[in-house]
Amino acid sequence: MSSGYLIRDMPAHDRPRERLAQHGADKLSDAELVAILLRVGSKGVSVVEIAQQLLKQFGTLGALARASIDELRQVKGVGRDKAIALKAAFTLAQRMARELHGEAPALDTPERIADLLRETVRETTVEQIQVVLLNTRKRLIRVDKLSQGTQDTLLVHPREVFRNAILANASAIVLAHNHPSGDPSPSEADIKVTRDLIRAGQLLRIEVLDHVILGRATQERPRDYVSLRELGYFYA
Repeated sequence: MSSGYLIRDMPAHDRPRERLAQHGADKLSDAELVAILLRVGSKGVSVVEIAQQLLKQFGTLGALARASIDELRQVKGVGRDKAIALKAAFTLAQRMARELHGEAPALDTPERIADLLRETVRETTVEQIQVVLLNTRKRLIRVDKLSQGTQDTLLVHPREVFRNAILANASAIVLAHNHPSGDPSPSEADIKVTRDLIRAGQLLRIEVLDHVILGRATQERPRDYVSLRELGYFYA
């Protein structure tokens, strides 16, 4: 029989496993989640207290995940088996993160850009520009909502467009905005803004791959978007 302080010995409302089952993992603290991995405490010290000590010792979850088995065992109450369980759990989490990142599709067509952004502008009643930041493989870094215009005018400055791209170390961007009227055909202002941004990107060595305008599909126009690159407005 274990001499450790078991989770089942804790009051029912304090048991991390029970709380997770009832309320979901997102409702638990970092210490409670770590405690579930540890399973039992040690010599009168609760498993949650050991988890709290681990977090205090290493400071952040990232530092805890990078700790070696020997380093984990330096914390009182963490023996070989607990250290191995923690190392296995964090290693799986790191592998899953790499796997998910690797599965991100290349956003190399206007159709994929439209699929990514369509729902975010569906109910918007003013023009809103978004900048899709991409890495060297044209995979998503993130999408930045940049500015809001009026019902038919978009106000944007190259400084705003490229500031976050530089900070995120993006190698390329795709511009996108919506036309609340439903007609995605580019205006003269859309074309001018696009060409200005292409030139600014060339100076900064951040390629502007496309400008996708989202509208609504109709019987005569089955696609709900247009690509300014496909329409020939990009310089060769």
